[in-house]
Amino acid sequence: MATFIDTHCHLDAHEFGAEMPAIRARAAERGVAMCVIPAVAAFNFQAVRELAHLQGDAYALGIHPLCTGQAADADLEALDAELTARRDDPRLVAVGEIGLDYFVEGLDGDRQERFFHTQLQLARKHGLPILIHVRRSVDKVLKHLRQTAGGKPWLGIAHAFNGSEQQAEACIALGLKLGFGGAVTFERALQLRRLAASLPMESIVMETDAPDIQPHWLYRTQAQRDAGQPQGRNEPGELPRIAEVVAGLRGIGIEELAAATTRNALDVLPRLQILMAMSERAPHIA
Repeated sequence: MATFIDTHCHLDAHEFGAEMPAIRARAAERGVAMCVIPAVAAFNFQAVRELAHLQGDAYALGIHPLCTGQAADADLEALDAELTARRDDPRLVAVGEIGLDYFVEGLDGDRQERFFHTQLQLARKHGLPILIHVRRSVDKVLKHLRQTAGGKPWLGIAHAFNGSEQQAEACIALGLKLGFGGAVTFERALQLRRLAASLPMESIVMETDAPDIQPHWLYRTQAQRDAGQPQGRNEPGELPRIAEVVAGLRGIGIEELAAATTRNALDVLPRLQILMAMSERAPHIA
């Protein structure tokens, strides 16, 4: 069976509730050996850490751009303190989910940028990779990455990447991998599917962003929802089927894609190498 790492999965989301253990078990049965669970605000730092330890997964700590309006400046101090306290925890693999979002209206762009910039500095301070939210914000994200690089390449993932080929190349040049998930399964996502087909194999990792970013087979249009059909709920067990789409776009087999994207995830999130070695589900990665 092909083995995958879901590099971005909100297993602590309320949509999963009491079903979460069964959902995670179903993903494992389908070959998802590891999930990375990113925090979104200070209030769920403890939840993602405890869940990662309970499930044998990994976690990241950060303040999501959509949460910066409610976050206090003291939350950045709390993040710094938590990163210090958990420095020896191998399940803490990154600072995230952090970044910028210019899609949702009504957000304070300057505040987002200040939180993002400070969290990049914290990632450098603590020697951790980054999980970045880049919705309609790639160029500004790149600006902050360059400003805080300190002459060293980054390790990290541009989560749910949906930019141009030039922006993709700029991200890769700075050391990022690009995360592909459910959005690539839609035939109308022409630019995204072109990127999934043509980018260097070593630049791609797989993710679900569950319970969000449903693949096309779970998505319901507004008209369908108005007619009473519930919106589908994404889950990490969908990752192999999403990966089949990417493999088809690249003209390769699912086993080859799984091996390459797992290797890429281990390269960009080095602590995952320890966790995969510890895991009973772990394959040998050449």
